[in-house]
Amino acid sequence: MPRPARKSRKAAAAAAIMPATAPSADARAQRGAARREAILAAALEEFSVNGFAATRLDDVARRAGIAKGTIYLYFSDKETLFQELLRGMFAPIVQALERGPPDARPVRETIEQLVDLFVREVIGTRRGDVIRLIIAEGARFPKLAEFHYREVVSRALAALGALMARAVERGEVRSSAYARHPQLLIAPGLVAALWSGLFERFAPLDVAAMMRAHLDIVFGERSAR
Repeated sequence: MPRPARKSRKAAAAAAIMPATAPSADARAQRGAARREAILAAALEEFSVNGFAATRLDDVARRAGIAKGTIYLYFSDKETLFQELLRGMFAPIVQALERGPPDARPVRETIEQLVDLFVREVIGTRRGDVIRLIIAEGARFPKLAEFHYREVVSRALAALGALMARAVERGEVRSSAYARHPQLLIAPGLVAALWSGLFERFAPLDVAAMMRAHLDIVFGERSAR
């Protein structure tokens, strides 16, 4: 009988140890995720201020409060870091576009919600800085421009084109040009991004009002309420 008692004590000891190891793994995962987010946040600041070419991983690490080598545990190089930054910043907006509206909702209402999202989440935020960075440096770094086109621009245009095709079918929009060339719909957004970076301090632009005026041109002015 003594031997079973000893085995029971060992089993109890092992059971007591096991719960302590699980939280440790969770804690490591949480620390890793937090460190990754800190690197991305620091990269956003550095890229926004210095541009892609002039940003150094040393500066990103210093701003994040980590050793430079730690960055390579999460990102293979500066280009990959920038790509992951783009994906994380714009994925929610692209996904909202791709989900599309309920069938019964007027297309204009959906576009207006997207305008509000664009103004709130892009213009006046670091996302706007990144758009300007790509415009300024995309020709010098074609892989970055290609990545942004593939992950953001092409998907957004396809979703907008489908929305505008629905608007044409319903008679909400007279010209099919907006379905064939959805760039026409987003043109004011690009103007707003450039304006906010270059001229905002001289002549502040009410981006929401400008883009709603553009929707009046596309869909027709709303009747007075």
